[in-house]
Amino acid sequence: MQPTTYILASKPQGTLYIGVTRNLKKRIYEHKHHFVEGFTKRYQVTELVYFETYSDMYSAITREKQLKNWRREWKINLIEKVNPNWDDLYLSI
Repeated sequence: MQPTTYILASKPQGTLYIGVTRNLKKRIYEHKHHFVEGFTKRYQVTELVYFETYSDMYSAITREKQLKNWRREWKINLIEKVNPNWDDLYLSI
């Protein structure tokens, strides 16, 4: 288990959600199966399109807050730099 900041999308260039977790695989599973009430369930935001891991939770939370304050265009550029096809990265973790 490693602190991770992640971005989910509803589809390529779709609705985005930024979160932080200690257990990425478990958390994304919860989003995909709608165990999490709220934004991701309401807007069907379930595709893991980007993530970054950190050595401590403080750094992961700091990055989450930073990304949430970014313009949408910057977030899309960040995703497309490492995942140009907007593939669901869930199977690779």
